[in-house]
Amino acid sequence: MTAPVLRAAAVWDVGQARRAAQELGAVAGRLPTWRNRLEGVARAVDGGTSWAGPAARTAAAALRDLSAAAWAVERATAESGTAFDRLAAEAGAARELAREALVRLEALALPGAPALPAAEAALRHVRAACAAADDAGTALADVGVHGGSAPADFAALAAGLPLGQPVCAPPGPAGPPEAVAAWWAALPLAAQLTALRTDPAGLGARDGVPAWARDRANRQLLADALADPGIGAYAAFTARVVASRIEAEEAAGSPVQLQLLDLAGDRVALALGDLDTADAVALVVPGIHNTPGDDLGALLGTARAVTAAARRAAPGTTVAAAVWLGYDSPSGAPQVLGRRNAVEGGAALAGALTGLRAGRDAVVSPEARATVLAHSYGTVVVDEAADAPGALAADAVVLLGSPGMEGDAAGLEAPEVYEAASPDDLVVALRWFGRPTGSDGFGATALPVDPDTGHSGYYDPDLPTLTAVGRVVAGVPDPR
Repeated sequence: MTAPVLRAAAVWDVGQARRAAQELGAVAGRLPTWRNRLEGVARAVDGGTSWAGPAARTAAAALRDLSAAAWAVERATAESGTAFDRLAAEAGAARELAREALVRLEALALPGAPALPAAEAALRHVRAACAAADDAGTALADVGVHGGSAPADFAALAAGLPLGQPVCAPPGPAGPPEAVAAWWAALPLAAQLTALRTDPAGLGARDGVPAWARDRANRQLLADALADPGIGAYAAFTARVVASRIEAEEAAGSPVQLQLLDLAGDRVALALGDLDTADAVALVVPGIHNTPGDDLGALLGTARAVTAAARRAAPGTTVAAAVWLGYDSPSGAPQVLGRRNAVEGGAALAGALTGLRAGRDAVVSPEARATVLAHSYGTVVVDEAADAPGALAADAVVLLGSPGMEGDAAGLEAPEVYEAASPDDLVVALRWFGRPTGSDGFGATALPVDPDTGHSGYYDPDLPTLTAVGRVVAGVPDPR
């Protein structure tokens, strides 16, 4: 049997297997973007904010089924494409070894000799190629492809699919945001919604989970907190502030995403705009004496001013700006004068930035331009974020009124670093935490500053710095 198998393998059309792998890879590469758009519509209908009633519920169920089918086809084509890659590689090796073995067998006049090393190796690759072919067929059979025929329509496809998929456990707490994002993107929409209902606390603060999902989880936590009579007085106060700010912003027509709600730790992140789809994303990192309960409204005003400035700089650009109070902003003298809060906050900020990028990458969403806008002690937080493992996932860093940095601009790991330091800013003059950002050797690009700007005036709409900040966020060349 050896010689007939070798003769068959010697004329295998390996190119056909390679072309099939390429075609399946191309289809699998396009499906995530399409599924992401589909699920965006499904989430909007499922949320009941734009459409309600029996017809809306029927439409939401149909969209969830369509999403599940798209997920199944995406997974099947990806798995089959991988198997075809393996098939092409094994078939190619088998063909070359079979040809070599046949030449040697003919030279020896021993057509049945199975002991030749080339023949044995060829047969091993033949068996591996056959196994890969079986795997490729099995993957496609899961979505109704049998014997070269596919389901005739969606009803035929859906009839053979298990539309209710189990939810796999997420990566462990130490798992990087990239792993979390990949896990989430691999779930069909129905499984994602189930996970959000069953574990809002675990997903609402998880870097790598997309912004829409974190928002839904954190809103559930907020609703639970508002309804909890046993919650502490300060936590209840903060919850009411967050809820009122969301209500006010949405009433004014601004999309809002609640990215973090840690009432026990007094940490909140709230975004104006859609972090999952915006062309440009900015994180506003404040300095000392800032709490969600007392300062969220004013900081949202800053975020609003930044988005407006960015849109003026680049009309047509979609912008999202998040107030990031994801660290313990120092309030007492020992904290204000030390780096401990910045070290903790830096690690959290680095994770937040990586999570934003990973969440978009996992669903093949166009990459956003990410800018960190740090003020005062917030610049020290950015300094520490750059020291966290991995590169800082930011395209630009803006340092406003910094009390000094440990190293230079290159150490911040962002391609673009800007600074604004007013001669009238006493915090800048102290240089408490290191090198002045405006010094010649630091290496940052200086933004325009009114000489009378005080420490809290960099976002003043009547002064030139805000306009320049908007140009940085929008990615307009030469923001000076």
